[in-house]
Amino acid sequence: MSEDMRYLTFALGKGRLAKKTLELFEQIGITCEEMKDKDSRKLIFVNEEHKLKFFLSKGPDVPTYVEYGAADIGVVGKDTLLEEQRRAYEVLDLGFGKCRMCVCGPESAKELLKHHEMIRVASKYPNIAKDYFYNKKHQTVDIIKLNGSVELGPIVGLSDVIVDIVETGSTLRENGLEVLEEICPLSARMIVNQVSMKMEADRIKKLIADIKEIL
Repeated sequence: MSEDMRYLTFALGKGRLAKKTLELFEQIGITCEEMKDKDSRKLIFVNEEHKLKFFLSKGPDVPTYVEYGAADIGVVGKDTLLEEQRRAYEVLDLGFGKCRMCVCGPESAKELLKHHEMIRVASKYPNIAKDYFYNKKHQTVDIIKLNGSVELGPIVGLSDVIVDIVETGSTLRENGLEVLEEICPLSARMIVNQVSMKMEADRIKKLIADIKEIL
């Protein structure tokens, strides 16, 4: 690698997503030993050999870093991309973190979804919920943003239904709720800053091609 080459910077969603992504990169020969140190207080990790930098951030911030060019490349769930509505190229479905975005509630709420009634919807994802009800179902709803345990919504009478991520559905079942409608499938995606895609086309395209081969 030439001395004057600039670093490609990656923003990775903290937690399982970052772990899976780094495992994927190792399969194509990109390691970042620094990141494996659990006690490290560092925020930015460097791979000098390949001129790469990595940093971890909260999922919802990843598309922001990428849109503004603070990161060239990001890895984040499709749910976050849909919710944050940031400008970036979505270049790859990484295939892990598979789940789906659904409308859930007690069985009794099925009828409310059929008749375009004015209902209350609780969600961590108000933009996704709004887009689904307003633009796909043409149903006017009252959307309430919650930040955690969205399942509580229908149980305590805050909302009729919820819009949330469903993996196995066990949490729903334990709380007397079920999937009423499926909005879309979700998984981890790789996104690229629009300017980086032009300026670093060769390096980024090679990276995408290498990953595609092992997927």
